[in-house]
Amino acid sequence: MTQEAPATADVRRGRAALFGLAALFFLPLLGSFWLYYIGGWRPDGGTNNGELISPARPLTALTLTNRDGTPASATLLSEKWTLVHIGNGRCDQACQRALWTIRQTRLLLAEDMDRVQRVFIAEEQCCNDEFLKREHPGLEVITVQDDASRKWLTQFPRDPAIPYVYIVDPLGNLMMRFDTRQNPKGLLKDLEKLLKLSHIG
Repeated sequence: MTQEAPATADVRRGRAALFGLAALFFLPLLGSFWLYYIGGWRPDGGTNNGELISPARPLTALTLTNRDGTPASATLLSEKWTLVHIGNGRCDQACQRALWTIRQTRLLLAEDMDRVQRVFIAEEQCCNDEFLKREHPGLEVITVQDDASRKWLTQFPRDPAIPYVYIVDPLGNLMMRFDTRQNPKGLLKDLEKLLKLSHIG
């Protein structure tokens, strides 16, 4: 009996050491999971500047209307990456900044510029044509003229106080929104990353 006691003590000490090592490894891991997924903590310098729409929302099909009253292309919000701004057709200062942001972002993409298109959806009082033609050639302008179009717009998560630009992928999925009051370089970085990772559009 007395000869087995040291061996039993060694086993206990070994187990204690093993549990201690496991705790050293797993406790920080469990703590980080809790902070990230439950505590809401996020490290500085996240992977994106805009706000991801998760899960991405496939936009329902609808025949939209150009500002001249003709039907818009059925592929308007597909086949390319699309930057969308929604606002009043008279285009106040916030609207002008949003349109400037998407214009400059596309231009700065250089060789990837043709993979991206720009769309302005005018909810009412369309449109300040002189300004749009002078400052934004190539911009697709869509008007909201009926209840079906207004209902379709509810797919975009919005805050009337925030001039958002939305990113729609080439498959027609609404996937991100960007507050254009922020540094516009953030939108450029997000889009560059998406284009680099994407094999579509």
